[in-house]
Amino acid sequence: MATQMTDGHRRFLQVLMSHGIMEGSVARTLHRDCCEIHKVYYAHDKLDDFINVVNIHLQPFFMQIRKGMSEDDGKTYYALVNLAETEITKMASDYTENELELFRKTMDAIIVSENGFASSTNILNLADQLKIKKMKKKEAEQVLQNLRDGEYTLHTRCIMEMEQYILSNYQDLVRKCNICHSLAIQSQVCETCGIGMHLPCAGKYFKAQMEPHCPHCNEFWPHEIPEINRPDSQLPSGAPRERRGTSSSGTRRR
Repeated sequence: MATQMTDGHRRFLQVLMSHGIMEGSVARTLHRDCCEIHKVYYAHDKLDDFINVVNIHLQPFFMQIRKGMSEDDGKTYYALVNLAETEITKMASDYTENELELFRKTMDAIIVSENGFASSTNILNLADQLKIKKMKKKEAEQVLQNLRDGEYTLHTRCIMEMEQYILSNYQDLVRKCNICHSLAIQSQVCETCGIGMHLPCAGKYFKAQMEPHCPHCNEFWPHEIPEINRPDSQLPSGAPRERRGTSSSGTRRR
C-alpha cells in the first residue's frame, strides 16, 4: 500500500478537521472528490486504506482518524481524535475545570446506569458535588446547552475518542459489544451469561431469527429486538448528547 501523503489526502484531512466528525456516506463522497480533484488513484472500496495513509503521517502529532459506529442507528462515522493527554492538551480545552469535572461526573452517571443514560435531574444535582468549586444550577444548565427534562448519553465522537480511557477506568462497569467488539454504552445484556450487544447490532443479528437466542450461551434473549433502519451500508464532540437533536460536541437528550 502506498504511504505517500498527496494533496488529495491533505484536502480530506482539512475538510474532516473542519467538521470534527463525518457520517460514512459523506466521507466516501469526500474521498472520491479529493481523489478526482487532485488526480489521485481512487477505488470506491479503499477509503480505509486512504485514511490509513493519513494516519501514518498523523502519528507524530498523536492524532488519528478513527472509524466508529453510532449506537443509535448503526451508521458509520469518521472522526479526528486526539490520542495524547498532556499538560498542553489539557490547557487547550475550551472548558473550565468546573465544567470538565461536571462532564466527568456525568460520564460516571451514564456508565453506571443500566441503559447508558443519565437523567437531567441527576446531572443538575451533580453540580452540588463538584470538588473544585460548586456550580450553580443555572451554570450547569448552560454547560449542557439549554438542558430540559430528558436523559443524556455520550456522543458518538466522545465514545470514539475516549474508548480506551473508559475501558481502562471503568473495567468492571463497561463491556464490548459481542458482535462488533467495540465499546458498548447503550446495549442489551444477556441475563444468563452477561454479554452485551449494541442495539443496532442486536437488531441486525436477530433480524432473521423467529426466536432470538444469545449468540454466546444460546439462552433465550428476553429483550425487545430493536428495529434498525440503516441506509448506510457500512459500519456525533466530547460531551454527553441528547436523544433528540444531535450536535457534534453538545448534549443529546431523550
